[in-house]
Amino acid sequence: MPFIVAIDGPSGTGKGTVTSYLAKKLHLMYLDTGATYRCVTLKLLNEKIDFEDTEKIVKALKNIDIDFKKEKVFLDGEDVTLEIRKDLVNNNVSQVSHILEVRQAMVDLQRRMSEGKDVILEGRDIGTNVFPNADVKIYLDASVDERVKRRLKQNKEKGIESTEKEVRQNIEFRDNNDKTSKIGPLRQAEDAIYIDTTNLSIKEVESKLYKLIKSKKRDDKWIERGYITTPDTWHKRLSRKVIKGFLASLYHIFYRVKITGRENLDLDEGFIICANHLNYLDAAAIVLLNKKFIRFVAKSDLYRLPLISYLGHTFDVIPIKRGKNDLASIKMCLKALKNKEILGIFPEGTRKGLDKNVKIKNGAVFLAEKAGVKIVPAGIGGTFKLFTKIKVNYGEAIDIKAYQSDDPAWIDKASEEVMNKIVELSKE
Repeated sequence: MPFIVAIDGPSGTGKGTVTSYLAKKLHLMYLDTGATYRCVTLKLLNEKIDFEDTEKIVKALKNIDIDFKKEKVFLDGEDVTLEIRKDLVNNNVSQVSHILEVRQAMVDLQRRMSEGKDVILEGRDIGTNVFPNADVKIYLDASVDERVKRRLKQNKEKGIESTEKEVRQNIEFRDNNDKTSKIGPLRQAEDAIYIDTTNLSIKEVESKLYKLIKSKKRDDKWIERGYITTPDTWHKRLSRKVIKGFLASLYHIFYRVKITGRENLDLDEGFIICANHLNYLDAAAIVLLNKKFIRFVAKSDLYRLPLISYLGHTFDVIPIKRGKNDLASIKMCLKALKNKEILGIFPEGTRKGLDKNVKIKNGAVFLAEKAGVKIVPAGIGGTFKLFTKIKVNYGEAIDIKAYQSDDPAWIDKASEEVMNKIVELSKE
């Protein structure tokens, strides 16, 4: 699967320099998104197209050819690496990048150029708009004074004449334009890592980001292995039986477990068990203390830990990347259900989700509808403190066909009903 790194931040924070270094060091394709907007700006200026003339802009975008080769930028076959960094482009690129048609065309271009590749991109809305599901999101920042200083030095090295006043005015203008834009505004993604580079050398920033991305890339390799179901060999079945028996014994030693409603699991078909999520060990109560083999759906991050990864493969735990449209996980779940297997899913999506007022996930109902299976609700109660009582109460199977309607929101409503039944069972 492709690996995407998104680096956002205001002008002059070192995004370009750092991104170029990381691309080489980590063997990632470097796509300078800012350069794509600079190319459009240069083309419009060269062809004397008014920035308000939408018709001509759209026509120019259809005929534009932007390419990156060996750290050089080409516009319509011509090397414009230096030209797009000159004042004429600097003073107009922000305005051009806020044109809706330009924004849409460049986002499409950037996505096409990145498709199926391990890529690193930098800009102002990469992690929030272009690639909101990027594997790593970083937001670089620095004081205005520091950014002015850096830009002056950069211009001097490239032979571009500029004054401190001109650079400061340009940076402040771009900051305001980028942050207040109605189209792809500059802002930090909620899950982005914030790094203030004001008092850091470029080498320090590079080192910091290199370690961060390399660690994430290594973790992702472990996670991707979780999407490969290992063959169900006799050795694997024996290991699972021994481990399950041993861990089940420990569970009974440390907790007083009461299970009711087991008869509701006697279905001669695949189905989904949906339960409330109180503790890391509640899934174990369902998996270990049942004679039937139950596969749980769990967050993919668990597979980055070697020991948990081993147990995950042994018990065929299905990984899912939370907050993303994980098609690979969905396919694994549907295949298991059609093979008459049992899946365990937590509709809350996180521990004590109801207490956190999270929106109930509709994945279980979606899968049940697609696979044509029922949902068995399970209410779990207890504090999970050592030597205390834990209760697991299985309810009657729910046929979600009863909830189907022409209302597009029926899946959400059915999910809420399933969760309500789970809550009832946990209190009985």
